[in-house]
Amino acid sequence: MRNDWLKGLYQKSVTERQRLIAKYCQLTLAEEQTLRDQTTSINNELIENYVMDYQLPEGVAIQLKVNGQHYVVPMAIEEPSVIAAACNGAKRISASGGFQAAPQTRIVRGQVLISDADEQQFSEWCQKNREIILQVANDAHPSMKKRGAGAKNYQVRRTGRFLSLDILIDVDQAMGANSVNTMAEAVGEYCQQHEWHVLAAILSNYAVDAVQTLKCLVHNGELATKKMTGRQVAERIAELSEVAQADPYRAVTHNKGIMNGIDAAVIASGNDWRAVEAGAHAYAARDGQYRGLSQWRLVDNGLEGMLTIPLTVGVVGGSIKLTPQSKVNYQISQIKNAQELSAVIASVGLAQNLAALRALATTGIQSGHMKLQYRSLAISVGANTNEIEPLTELLRTVPKVDTTVAKQLLQQLRKEQ
Repeated sequence: MRNDWLKGLYQKSVTERQRLIAKYCQLTLAEEQTLRDQTTSINNELIENYVMDYQLPEGVAIQLKVNGQHYVVPMAIEEPSVIAAACNGAKRISASGGFQAAPQTRIVRGQVLISDADEQQFSEWCQKNREIILQVANDAHPSMKKRGAGAKNYQVRRTGRFLSLDILIDVDQAMGANSVNTMAEAVGEYCQQHEWHVLAAILSNYAVDAVQTLKCLVHNGELATKKMTGRQVAERIAELSEVAQADPYRAVTHNKGIMNGIDAAVIASGNDWRAVEAGAHAYAARDGQYRGLSQWRLVDNGLEGMLTIPLTVGVVGGSIKLTPQSKVNYQISQIKNAQELSAVIASVGLAQNLAALRALATTGIQSGHMKLQYRSLAISVGANTNEIEPLTELLRTVPKVDTTVAKQLLQQLRKEQ
């Protein structure tokens, strides 16, 4: 394929970009029309080389009770079973009293990386110039200090052969990436002026100073199935939790279940889910072994669940509330501040975790998961809107389900109609 058409692509209009993509990537007329149909002017301003919107289905998690308040939480995700599981877990936990979330500190680190420096000399220089360093940081973003936030302290760490001057910044109601980067770069320039060799200045997404902790209780009665008592289910969940602390292979899947809920809620809130993911997985391996982020233990009348996770989310700044969808989502959730948002998002993750572990401990993960996948399978084999539900019901009656079976059942359904 020729690639000269790619030159200056970012400078062209959306229409011209779409035309070139269609021509040189050999799109069909229908595919080219999809590009045109999924275009919004605001998103062309957000990213480079924009060609169309890529949409995710959004639903709401309900019956989530956090610190005594009930929430309806928007979640954006393509996986059929996630929101159903979040609602399932939230319902059982809310019936047992709900989630209790601790207040969250809002400190994010800006790193100024120094090379070719003596640690003691640099530390002494930083201590001597402490107030100036913090002032330089705050002067780079004065509105934060006016709100009582901003640079609060610093640390010097050795990391390999480099030194890291960490500026500890209270980001208030923002996620803080842009603000922290601006402040770190200002301090880096100040260090450079004093002949320290600055390699880079940037925030860290490892937010160990913005950790969200929460816990919940689930009564035995909320865990029981037709074949197992609540206590039996609780014992198996506690054992699965124990395995996730010992075995990294289990821990990764355990944490993936938690992040199913957290990512979907973070995306719907307009925050950076990639930063949350990266920080969460680093935290899971903080002692040198990757472990489950949540823990479940037996108590007298059921299970106690605990989750600790770095969570930097905000309600202002960046792309938050920039789109009509995110504005609607905050109206739906009625969440007013970053601390509240952090507590609710973490609670969605723990609710998701409970539902997954309960399924795994009882019927197995595939039983409920695949029933919800059948709708996606029905759509993928060509079922129209009126055929999706009856085909889904047919798929639930057969012992083995795959694409071939789904196509055969769809043909059968159409003959009967």
